[in-house]
Amino acid sequence: MDKFGIAAALQEIASLLELKGGENRFKARAYRAGARAITGFSGDLPKLIDRNELTTIRGIGSALASQIRQLHFDNSSSVLQALRKEFPPGVLELSTVPGLTLARIRKLVEALGVSSVEELKKAAEAGRVRAVKGFGAKTEQQLLNAIANLDKREQRRPRVHIHHAERIAGQIIDYLQTSSTFQEASLAGSLRRWKETVGTIRIVASARKPTLLLKHFLRFPLIVRKEMLDENTWVVELLEGVKVSLTAVLPEQYPVALLLMTGARAHVDRLQQLAEMKSLRLDHKHFRLHSAADVTVSRRPSKKRDVREESEVYRLLGLQYVPPETREDAGEIEAALEGNLPHDLVSLADVKGMVHCHTTYSDGVNTIEQMARAAQALGMKYLTITDHSPTAFYAGGVTPDRLKRQWDEIDEVQAKVSIKLLRGTESDILADGALDYPAAILERLDVIVASVHSRYKMDAEKMTKRVVAAMRQPVFKIWGHALGRLIQRRPPFECDMERVLDVIAESPAAIEINGDPYRLDMEPRWLREARKRKIKFVISVDAHSTGALNNVRFGVGIARRAWVQRREVLNTLPLKGFMAAVRPVQ
Repeated sequence: MDKFGIAAALQEIASLLELKGGENRFKARAYRAGARAITGFSGDLPKLIDRNELTTIRGIGSALASQIRQLHFDNSSSVLQALRKEFPPGVLELSTVPGLTLARIRKLVEALGVSSVEELKKAAEAGRVRAVKGFGAKTEQQLLNAIANLDKREQRRPRVHIHHAERIAGQIIDYLQTSSTFQEASLAGSLRRWKETVGTIRIVASARKPTLLLKHFLRFPLIVRKEMLDENTWVVELLEGVKVSLTAVLPEQYPVALLLMTGARAHVDRLQQLAEMKSLRLDHKHFRLHSAADVTVSRRPSKKRDVREESEVYRLLGLQYVPPETREDAGEIEAALEGNLPHDLVSLADVKGMVHCHTTYSDGVNTIEQMARAAQALGMKYLTITDHSPTAFYAGGVTPDRLKRQWDEIDEVQAKVSIKLLRGTESDILADGALDYPAAILERLDVIVASVHSRYKMDAEKMTKRVVAAMRQPVFKIWGHALGRLIQRRPPFECDMERVLDVIAESPAAIEINGDPYRLDMEPRWLREARKRKIKFVISVDAHSTGALNNVRFGVGIARRAWVQRREVLNTLPLKGFMAAVRPVQ
């Protein structure tokens, strides 16, 4: 049994233990943790099992390891077999309906033969539930109301942060690749457009036999609920409470399917309008681009309109190719019609250096050397060490005497690595707009990130004056996580952004595009306003660990959504160019 089959079995054990209640709930948590650990494990699982080293995986204890070995070698588990004998079929899905106890589920299964929420709903609507002993018309209606509330709960489901959505989507695609019919797959929807949060994780896949791939998908181990939208698409709910949609099509349908499922809806509607003007139609049912007069039901596009890439659809509609991140009906159609979309949107490959990095000198978890070696391994040419300034005492802000020790350590590490280490700070913007550290220190740094970390609830006028005063400071600085938002936790602070951007355009300053997936600050709408003023940007990682250096991907995604070009991003410059651009004293 492979890791996905093992994880599915562990998840089923956890759910059945939870139904038993009592102390079994504690065991259930361990099995759930084990299912998540195995699903997310990227190493050689069979080798660990052979070496009896499963307990080296976080969340796997000796009892759990024993069941995993059984599942791997025997395709069965003694614990799971025993639990299955105790419960009726369909019990896990039926248990999601509020008010349905285990005893009631047993009665319904025995009397009506139902094994899913949908079957129970149909039985209740037909008036069959009230005939079961112990139920009645009132209880039947209560069950229908409870099932309806499940749908309402779906509508209130919180959106998922982009990095969590990307992680889950990666696991799904890894799983799909284990199917013999699988051809290729891509993220779609808001995740492909690099939105900060995702409601439903959408994936489009091509397969020689799409129906078989969909059946394979429905066996993914962490699924707790599932719903068929149409013959090509299923939507499931995972253990984490996340919704995932898979659309599976034939290879020749894939480009159009990916285009349509990426959206945004307003963008696709505009494409449909353009298609109609050319007597064409984007077929949402058969995923084709064909002549509007073509009434055939063939799944295969006509030879004349066959497309192999999304770009061909745009070309046939008379448009410049529109990158997925910009498909929001925010002027991209008009620009593409005129051929004015930027040809050189910044890409991950363009980034030459990691900016805004914290170490153990403030609130980072890794040393200067560890951060340097990790950035170097990623192919970076330079790394800014920008620990917090003294006012950020809660984050271990670096006092002037400790700053000297940090500089000495930077010199020591520099002798060991080829990546260039730059001395910097994340300097607090104080209430009056002054920068933390005296000018004599600021002028000796290689780079300054200036950020607001306190008094977020200042009124808009006072906050505007505070930020304006900071941006007018004579040293060059990068405005860090500009509006201080924490996605789904803290809104942006209030200020007159138009006024601030006007000042930055005339001041020695650039704006950070913060790649921390909980920040992703500034928002694309304000980045586009900054672009109009010819303001420069830095794509930063705001990394507090070596792993967080990967935040650069999210920063690039946000930048592309705002149409930011390579030449507008300072850390796409080689070392000398970057150092000259950000040097505090110009």
